[in-house]
Amino acid sequence: MPKANEPTDDDDYIDIDDTGPEGLKGADGGYAWEEEYKRSWDVIQEDASGSIQSSVLGISDQRKRKRRLRDTLAVQRGIIRHVMLVIDQSESMSVRDMTPTRIHATLLLLEKFVVEFFDQNPISQLSVVTTKDGLAEKLTEMSSNPTDHIRALRKKTNRDLAGEPSIQNALELSMHALRRVPSHGLREIICVIGSLTTCDPGDIEQTLCALKHAQIRVSMVHLAAEVHVLKRICKETGGEFAVAMDEDDLKDSLFECVPPPAIAQNKGLASMARMGFPSKANCTLVPTP
Repeated sequence: MPKANEPTDDDDYIDIDDTGPEGLKGADGGYAWEEEYKRSWDVIQEDASGSIQSSVLGISDQRKRKRRLRDTLAVQRGIIRHVMLVIDQSESMSVRDMTPTRIHATLLLLEKFVVEFFDQNPISQLSVVTTKDGLAEKLTEMSSNPTDHIRALRKKTNRDLAGEPSIQNALELSMHALRRVPSHGLREIICVIGSLTTCDPGDIEQTLCALKHAQIRVSMVHLAAEVHVLKRICKETGGEFAVAMDEDDLKDSLFECVPPPAIAQNKGLASMARMGFPSKANCTLVPTP
């Protein structure tokens, strides 16, 4: 038996209740578990009538102004674009960090992206590619009809997720399709990726060299984290890499790719493009049978 006033082993432990609620608060006065999260609801404030509509409209207008003021320099841009849109259909797209899942949120935003893309790029062309189970498949052919692409995106089979994506196969398939387009147009690949891994059959460094040689611009939006090899591909091909935190961030990142990008300095420009306008001929010069 321990004697009176003699310390015991139980005295080495601190009871949580002894610290009180003040001991659980951080430096800013809030609780410790609240510091790890962004309190997005604090941004919304009620007006005099108790409505939050003005705050929501203010945030929306702020995002629109940011997009309008993004490009203030006078640069030369290409008006004829050939874009391959790559969609990740691996199991990682079933994560519910977006409403209701990543694949559902992505497909809904891509429908809006297709409409906005052809609204600002009416003479450009687009093709959709999907990747899952280590393979890549072309969903739609290169065309300028947004209805075909939207109809393909709405198919229920696009919600069937499996395996891991293959970034290399998707890039190789897109690059093979872009090699047949005219050289005076811009060649681009836009990818929406949710997986942190990729199942590739070969060396992706060779694919990167081929992309740079073919002057193909690669841009990617990742839904999980920044992957070094993907960011490096975008950087060396002159594209953009972004990480989407939520649906709004994903929409902003995708719509960054809607305006035509600046033409690279080392790209050979066509001084004249042959058009199919009819010409008037003199009837006297036309030989008769």
